[in-house]
Amino acid sequence: MKNAQLWGGLVWLAFSVFVVFGGRSLGIGSVNDPGSGFLLFWLGLLMCVLSIAAVAGAAAEGGPSFAALWQDVRWRKVLVVIASLCVFALLFNRLGFLLSVTPLTLILLRAVDPVPWRIALPVGVGAPLALWWLLKRALLIQLPSGMFGVG
Repeated sequence: MKNAQLWGGLVWLAFSVFVVFGGRSLGIGSVNDPGSGFLLFWLGLLMCVLSIAAVAGAAAEGGPSFAALWQDVRWRKVLVVIASLCVFALLFNRLGFLLSVTPLTLILLRAVDPVPWRIALPVGVGAPLALWWLLKRALLIQLPSGMFGVG
C-alpha cells in the first residue's frame, strides 16, 4: 500500500506541475480580471499540495527504498507501450482516427497484460468504432480521416 501511495503521489505531483505551468503559460491574470490559465494555475497548485501530502504520508510510514520501487518493473512492456504511443502520435494525422486507434488498441490489449484474441479483436475493433461514432456522429467533433479518407 505504501508503494502505491508513493507512486501515486509522485505521478500526481508530476501532472500537477504540468498543470501549473500550463496555466501559467496561458496567463493567470488577477482575481478581478482572470486570464485563461487562472483556474488551471490555482487548481494545479492545490493538486501539488495534495500530492506532496500523499508522498510525505508514504515516506512517514516508512515507504519502500528507492531500489524497491524499480524492482518488479516489466521494462519490456513499458518500452512497448511507449514505442506504440510514439508511433501512434506520428501516424494519427496521416492515417486518421480509425486506422491509427484500432491497431494501437490491439497492441495495448495484447502487449501489456495479454488478453485472448477472442476478446482482443472485438474490443480492439469495436471500441474505436464506438468512440468514432460517438465523437464524429453524435457529438459532431471533427476527427482526422487521414490520407485514405477512412472515418
